[in-house]
Amino acid sequence: MELTLAELRALTGWAAACAARTLPLYESRVPDDPRPREAISAAQEFAAGGPRTKALRTAAWAALAAAGATADPVASAAARAAVGAAGAAYLHPLASPHQVKHIVGPAQQAALACELAGGSAEAEIEWALAQAPPEVRETLEKFPPGNPGKTRLGELHRRLESALRAPRDGHRP
Repeated sequence: MELTLAELRALTGWAAACAARTLPLYESRVPDDPRPREAISAAQEFAAGGPRTKALRTAAWAALAAAGATADPVASAAARAAVGAAGAAYLHPLASPHQVKHIVGPAQQAALACELAGGSAEAEIEWALAQAPPEVRETLEKFPPGNPGKTRLGELHRRLESALRAPRDGHRP
C-alpha cells in the first residue's frame, strides 16, 4: 500500500481542523499549557506544505504528555485530538485495522471532548464529516475495517468510520 504526501497532508489538515475546534476546551481548563496548541500548529504547518520533521513528532508526543498530565477528562480528550492531528502525518501504510484509529482518532477525540463538556458528540461528528476532503475517505478505503471496541469512544469511532466509508452521491469515494 502506498500513501502519498498529498493524502497525508489532506488527512493532517482535516485532523488539525477537528482538533482545533476543541482547543478552547483544553485551554479553558489548562490555561498555561501550550502543548496541544503547538501540536495543532505543527500539523497545520505540515498540511499547508511544510516539511515532515522530527519537530512534528515531538509536538505530538508533547501533546500526549499534556493529555496524561491532566485529570480533567474534557482537557484530556481535547489534547488527544491534538496528538492525533500531529500524528496523522505519520500514518503507516500498513493494511492494519489499528491504522484506522489514527485516521478517525482526532475527530473521535474531539467529539468525545465536546460531549464531556456538555455539548453534542453527534454535532461534532457531523461537522467533521462535512469537512472531510475526498482524500480522507480515499485513504480510509485503503485500510481494512477498524476494530473500535465497545466503549463510548468505540461507538464514536464506528460512527465516523461507517460514515466516511459510506457511498456519497450514489458512488464510493
